[in-house]
Amino acid sequence: MLEILVGKKENEKEIALIENGKLKEYYVEDDKLIRKEGNIYIGIIKDVVKGMQAAFVDIGTERNSFIHLKDLLPKIDETKQTEEEKKYINNIKIGEIAKKGDKILVQVKKDSNNQKGARVSTHINLTGKYVVLMPNTDIIAVSKKIEDNKEQERLIKIVKENIKDGNGAVIRTSAIGKEKEIIEDIKEIEKKWEEIEHQFKNNNENKPKLIIKSENIIEKMIIDLTEKTLNRILVNNKTEYEEILQLKEEHTYLENTKIELMEKKELFEIYDVKKEISKMQNRKIWLKCGGFITIDKTEALTAIDVNTGKYTGTKDLEQTIYKVNEEATIEIAKQLRLRDIGGIIIIDYIDMHIVENKEKIKQLLIENLKNDRSKTQVEGFTKLDLMEMTRKHICSHKE
Repeated sequence: MLEILVGKKENEKEIALIENGKLKEYYVEDDKLIRKEGNIYIGIIKDVVKGMQAAFVDIGTERNSFIHLKDLLPKIDETKQTEEEKKYINNIKIGEIAKKGDKILVQVKKDSNNQKGARVSTHINLTGKYVVLMPNTDIIAVSKKIEDNKEQERLIKIVKENIKDGNGAVIRTSAIGKEKEIIEDIKEIEKKWEEIEHQFKNNNENKPKLIIKSENIIEKMIIDLTEKTLNRILVNNKTEYEEILQLKEEHTYLENTKIELMEKKELFEIYDVKKEISKMQNRKIWLKCGGFITIDKTEALTAIDVNTGKYTGTKDLEQTIYKVNEEATIEIAKQLRLRDIGGIIIIDYIDMHIVENKEKIKQLLIENLKNDRSKTQVEGFTKLDLMEMTRKHICSHKE
């Protein structure tokens, strides 16, 4: 059973995804903080910094946003590039394609923080239920979570036959086994893109403008869960309840989902998830075997350390170490999703000397990350025996 709990407290909103009574995802939204990631703007270039091959763009927010040269150039499939094209791109200067006062259509890829403005790109992504539309490129890609080669080929064929020339797409995991729904999804998103283009081309004002606001956390969660049956959404606030009822009218795949109002009730006590939420604040997390992991966030990355703790295991030291690393891997995948940890993640496992055990741990991590809605990439063990991976935030950090 899959449920979403939405609890409202003054200017704060708690959102939890519950699967069979277990907390899987948890987010806190502050009404005072404005999330910009995913928003599409008409921006005005304010300054071109030739030494950085970058520019600053006014999108109408307090700080000017930042765009790099690569995000101004068209997105292309590098495997299809000729040597001449590669040479041209490597030698191009930002001053050749961007001038102060230029009007450009951009999407926020990374929210601003206390030190920096938002990072933007001209590479627009429009997320649908089954595909992510990438206008102005010919790239057709498939989610890495779709592993069956025949299904990959079938899906690529459907998209290529139904997408307009000049548009590319990433096929989402939810597209598995679908055809008619994918075609309808492509038409719907392409129509949305045409409306965005029309607004941009017909805007004669020389000032920034917000064109499309990205989905809020609840809507994004609902869209991402299309391949699963969302049984129920519980809400304790009437305004939030009415907004979700409106979403149900807009999204047909919510037609079998119950929307229930439990006004002024403490929803998070229903499944006793308060304990899990409290654990999320802890740096140290104990494992059932007696070992533990520690999670430390820095500005550059998140470091996770695995320790044997109280676990003495068997007489075989390698097997004892593997047992702790195995249990830690399952917990790490769970905590990354629960805490919505993003960016570069380094895992310092207890040293294993058998190469096969290292590979088993890597594959176990990949397998457990398949349930994560976010994009993850496991690079493997480095020369220093550290596991390196990346994960994209579901709910980005805000100012």
